[in-house]
Amino acid sequence: MTSKGAACYTLFAMTSPTREVILRTLRAQGKCTVNALAEAAEVSPVSVRHHISALQAKDLVVSEEVKHGVGRPYHLFSLTEKAFELYPGRYFKLTNRLLDEIKDHVSEELVTELFTGVANAMADQYASQLQGLPLEGRLPRLMEMLGKEGFDAEYEWRGDEVIIREFGCPYLKIGREHPEVCAVDTHFIATALDLPVERVKCLLDGDTHCTFSLKVQEPKEGLPV
Repeated sequence: MTSKGAACYTLFAMTSPTREVILRTLRAQGKCTVNALAEAAEVSPVSVRHHISALQAKDLVVSEEVKHGVGRPYHLFSLTEKAFELYPGRYFKLTNRLLDEIKDHVSEELVTELFTGVANAMADQYASQLQGLPLEGRLPRLMEMLGKEGFDAEYEWRGDEVIIREFGCPYLKIGREHPEVCAVDTHFIATALDLPVERVKCLLDGDTHCTFSLKVQEPKEGLPV
């Protein structure tokens, strides 16, 4: 039996070329009127309003009414935080430099402890959702949690073993420079399920997905050991 986590999506998969221009323009200029967006995208204001409505429905764009003098108010449009998160490069350089600086000043053991602490904080955030659940109840919840953290994950029972696969990793770009980041999801899974976890495949090694193996004391009922 397999349970899939929430799939990660990309900017280009969800938008038309015109919407891409609208999003890029709003990202660059902060706030724009319909007319300004129409000029940037080289389409009519009516077309822009159509695309803006679609982007608002996806919670990517918000509007605010601006009053000026005695004339009719006009609307300014801007990106939501959700839209900014579609541009991972916004944070990558800073994160990479911070990790470089940390690793220049502390030992490898302390770096590992820091990433483990991040995983513990993640597990604490979701602890109440797992409290009192058996393993069969924790696994689908864990897939949901990994999805919220940006992983596209699924699990499979194999007798007394549970296999978890991650097909997407929000830390992949950082992990290429700082592989210690792999400790985050490994420790998070182990803490959430209260089981020892072994990573047997990794995207950083060129595999198509990350794979984790978890040995359980009692196999799932009805499955061979």
